[in-house]
Amino acid sequence: MVERIESYRFSKRFKKEYNALSKEIQKAFDKKLALFLDDTTHPSLRVKRIQGTKHRWEGSVTKNYRFTFEFIENTVLFRTIGTHDILSRTRD
Repeated sequence: MVERIESYRFSKRFKKEYNALSKEIQKAFDKKLALFLDDTTHPSLRVKRIQGTKHRWEGSVTKNYRFTFEFIENTVLFRTIGTHDILSRTRD
């Protein structure tokens, strides 16, 4: 992982999935995003590499919702957000 995040962006897919979420889950992600940008290793994020991939990671929004991302230099690209089954669609 990178030591310092200089910027972040959202994929088109992420934006579409985020907008389809309930306001409650959107708000939960927004809180997790602030936490993530401050400390990518915070225990409540449960960040880990997605099994079977080289450059993709996952983090937890809630018990049932996850977000996926990758580091491109010091920029984070948020790729997808949704229920746990999004992980099976994000393999390299």
